Amino acid sequence: MTVTGIIMAIIIGLVVGVLGRLVLPGRQNIPIWLTIVVGIVAALLGTALARAIGIPTATSGIDWLELIVQVILAAVGVALVSSAYGRRGIRG
Repeated sequence: MTVTGIIMAIIIGLVVGVLGRLVLPGRQNIPIWLTIVVGIVAALLGTALARAIGIPTATSGIDWLELIVQVILAAVGVALVSSAYGRRGIRG
């Protein structure tokens, strides 16, 4: 992966992670770096899942259906990480 690819993955992960956090009700007590990590994982898994269920992911422009899948996965990931992070009693 190139440096540009890594930077783009971080930026997309940040956006997807923040959108996933926004769709969840209430407050999530996790640090922003963890939101970015969850967003990056959700973006990668969301793309793979979108391809697996037949959503086109190689279009010219924004792939809205793929983005929706990624945000849903990010919301689930943030909810899981937030509950596990909060149980430990560690606050960022």
